[in-house]
Amino acid sequence: TMAVRTELSVRLPNNPGALADVCQLLSDEQVNILAFSLDAGGLLRLVVDNHIHAEGVLRDQNHDVETRQALYLEVPNGPGVMQTVGRMMANAGINVDHAYGSVIEGHPMATIVLGVDDAVKASAIVGV
Repeated sequence: TMAVRTELSVRLPNNPGALADVCQLLSDEQVNILAFSLDAGGLLRLVVDNHIHAEGVLRDQNHDVETRQALYLEVPNGPGVMQTVGRMMANAGINVDHAYGSVIEGHPMATIVLGVDDAVKASAIVGV
């Protein structure tokens, strides 16, 4: 399945505890992180179960939060799935500017987040 979800982006300082502190803030507010990515430059991207509350909580703690729509996919876990997803995007003329995902080994499904220019249009093009 594919859905359009709001992705939150927060720039973290490069020091011990920065990631844990943000996760603690969200946990204390019962916000569940569904997917995340942290790059070497400190950009934390999050998809959560309650993005409006999460954004408010982070802003209250003086975090600069950016939001954008992203594609959130649950796909079968197996060889070739990312190739299929990537080809589908390419064939539709959709550029993927960032992506992250995870799977539990042996679990039948995987989760993928795709950052694209227009997530709503992309989801319509690929038929969801």
